[in-house]
Amino acid sequence: MNKAELIEAVQKALGPDTTKRGAEDAVSAVLDTIAKGVKKDKKVQIIGFGTFEVKKRAARMGRNPKTGESMKIAASKSVGFKPSSALKSSL
Repeated sequence: MNKAELIEAVQKALGPDTTKRGAEDAVSAVLDTIAKGVKKDKKVQIIGFGTFEVKKRAARMGRNPKTGESMKIAASKSVGFKPSSALKSSL
């Protein structure tokens, strides 16, 4: 499911009175709020769905696949998602 399909599903779930624009605004608001929460608090927990959390990756040595030369890969941050047990069991 991509974002457009998600917007259509939200529109259908909210009923015939909801416009596509309203559903798009709702989806965008939720996604923006999750992104801001992860940036600010480093963790967003939605009970019954899962947890979005900042993950730290340590610096490491890697190889350039083109030349085979060793190179240093810098430390970085990423966002990880851990599903709740309720979501896991429903799959």
